[in-house]
Formats: sequence, structure tokens, C-alpha cells
Amino acid sequence: MSNQSILRITRELSEIQKGSDLSLAVACRDIDVRHVRALIIGPPDTPYEFGFFEFSVKFARDYPTKAPAVTAITTNAGRTRFNPNIYAQGRVCLSILGTWRGERGEEWSSAQGLESILISIQSLMSQNPYENEPGFEDAKTDYDKKNQEAYVAKIRHETLRISIIERLEDYLGIGREKVPGVTVYNAEEDYQSNASDAPFEPFKDLCKRRFLWYYDSYLLAIERESEKYKDGQRFEKMPFEGPGNIMDGSFQYSSLKLRLQAIYERLHKEVEAWADEGKIAVQKEMSIASNLQRQFEQIVENYKKNDSVTLDLELVDKNPFIWQLVLFGRPMTNLDGGMFRIKIYLSPKFPDVLPRIKFETPIFHHRVSKDGILCYDPTRKDDLKSHIEAIIEAVEEESPAYDPRTLVNPDAAKLFWGTPEEKKLYNRKLRRSVQESTEY
Repeated sequence: MSNQSILRITRELSEIQKGSDLSLAVACRDIDVRHVRALIIGPPDTPYEFGFFEFSVKFARDYPTKAPAVTAITTNAGRTRFNPNIYAQGRVCLSILGTWRGERGEEWSSAQGLESILISIQSLMSQNPYENEPGFEDAKTDYDKKNQEAYVAKIRHETLRISIIERLEDYLGIGREKVPGVTVYNAEEDYQSNASDAPFEPFKDLCKRRFLWYYDSYLLAIERESEKYKDGQRFEKMPFEGPGNIMDGSFQYSSLKLRLQAIYERLHKEVEAWADEGKIAVQKEMSIASNLQRQFEQIVENYKKNDSVTLDLELVDKNPFIWQLVLFGRPMTNLDGGMFRIKIYLSPKFPDVLPRIKFETPIFHHRVSKDGILCYDPTRKDDLKSHIEAIIEAVEEESPAYDPRTLVNPDAAKLFWGTPEEKKLYNRKLRRSVQESTEY
């Protein structure tokens, strides 16, 4: 592969990693940028909502003259076809990839790149993926409408079961029954030439953080769908599904809810353990402990000179891995008069593992879950001052651009982005929580 091609791939990876799109992520081993892993988070208001869909991307030596080869990894070990254009065996059918005949002008060109490929795949994850199958684009009969509803229903179930629950169970070591005789697709084979004892799991922390963000949305989907589909009810087979390329199974929402709750509890225990791990790191005088202590001291000094923000920052039990931030509401805003206690939990693996932010003071806010999990995105992942700035911005911003990927409290989000009357109700609920914050 030419240096020019490698530079092009490296630049594209960097642009996606530094970008603000919360639904795309890419990674590769430093030793070989030709083999890339990509994660697409399912679009809101679709049956793929907040699912974690992983892909392998292999760049040929003549890239960008030729499109890379893309393989879907999230396939339930080759047993589940998540879309008419995303096969159970991993094939992704897109004209931009040359794997599907498209209209003139839809084929690959060197002006396109990895991000345009991922956005094209994401566009397949629509509200009605039934229409992606050729010949069914204009299906209007009652039979087709019934099939469309059934297809959406089983994709939503399997998105929760396979792309979210099973992925997190694997990350957390929560055991589940293995299917005899089934070999799970091993994405590590892409990296066999780079012998390494450590598995390549670039999206592990990202998925854990997002799971906590979207937990209430997952629960809401389960509660809503379980009213329509009873446990044990079989999935309906679509006209275009065939042997080896199907989405087979049955609805099991009661089980999914229990498994979802178990993951949530395990993630909280994992974070709570960081305090003890941090104390050990301090005792061993590890560099991460002194790094966090130094960042803490610098940030405290910085905010002493900052009159525009009023906050208190301290270490819990003098542990540099657990910070407590007290944020005082800025005057002339909806938070005016409020006092919010926020815990910042840091892992000894920071910055590879990012902080977990928990509001201990209840607040009715579209970016704070019912359990106090804050959705925020720092500009610099390794700089804790950037994290604190992003925390403050996420809470204080009163007229944000609409982005459903940041809405982690469904009830608050519905009011905030609803009718004028609903927005007024949102503001009243927020103000009430602000007033109660000083008594908490």
C-alpha cells in the first residue's frame, strides 16, 4: 500500500474520531490501518434504535481508487439478517461498495470515503427496512403492510437481544448458554497477522457508557413492545428471507428485561469498584494517580479565577479517582438558585476508559437520566477540564440543536421538544427540581 493511500486512510479515521457524530466510531490497531473496525449506533425512532452494530472494513492497496471491503460482524454468529441489504453471512449490499447494482452516479468514486460508506449503511437502518428489499419498495397491500409491521417488530427485538444485551453480557462476563455446534464469527481473524495476546475490543467502553445513557429508552421499548408480543410468539418469516439468510426466533421480552437490568446493576458495581482500585493505584504511586491529582489541582486553581462559573470541586476521601463537583446554577437561567452535587468516577485505565458522571441531586433534565446519568461529550477525552466544561455546557444549554442521541430522559425529552404547553411544563418541572436541590 502506498504512503499516499495510508495517509488518506489515517486522515479519514482521525476526522471521524474527532468529529461530533455520536452515532459513528472507528478504530484500528496502530500497526495496520488497512484493517479497520467501525461501529454504527442505530438511529433513533427506528427498530435499530441505539443498537450497537459493528463492521469490519478492509482497505485494498489501491484505495481510494477502489472501495474497501465491508463485512457486518453483528450477525448473531451468522444466524441473523438484520436488513434486506445486510446479510447474515456479513455481506453488505450497497452500490457505493460495488456489491449491488445501483443507479448511474451511485457507484464508488475516489471522492468518497469511509464516513460516506458508514452513513450509507446507517441509512439502511430506516423506520421501514422492509422497503429496502428490491421489489418491495412500493408495497401497499394489506399483506405487505402486515409484513412490514412484523419485520420491524422482530428487528427491534433482535436489536435489543443481540446488538445490545448479548454484546454487554460478553463485555461483562455475564454467562449465557452457548448454542452447540455454532462457531461465533471471530473478528479477531482480521488481525491474526498481528499476533497479540490481548483481544481487540475498541468499542467496549463506548458501548458501556452509551448503555447507561440509553437504558431508560431500552426499558421503554421493552415495556411498549411486550404489550403487543407475548413471550414465545414466533417471528414471522418474510417473503424475501431464505435458508441461511433469515431472522428466525421468538419474542422473549420478559427475559430481555431481566437481562437488561442485570447488565445495568453490573455496570454500576464496576464503577463503584474504581474507588478501591484507585486507592491501590495511589499506594503503588502509579503515574495515573499522580496525573489525576495534578489535573485536579490545576482545575481547582483555574476555576478560582473564573468568575463566570460558580462551583466547588473536591476529592472524595482524598481519592483522586472519585471527584465531587458542586455546581451552582447560573443567575438568570433555569438553573438559577440551584445547587447540584455531581460525582465524577474515574477508572485507573483513564483515558482509555472515560469517566462516569452521576447527578446525586435529582434534576428533571432531558440530558440527565432518571437515575442521574449525564449524557455529555468532551472535546478532549484525556483532559478532565474539558470533561467538566462539557458537563456544565450539557446542563446549562437552554436552546440546544435537536439531537435525539443526547436525550436520555424520555419523559423530559418528550416535554422539552413537544408543544409550547409541554415546553412550559418541562420548564416548571425543571424549576421545581432546582428549588428542591438546595434541600437535598
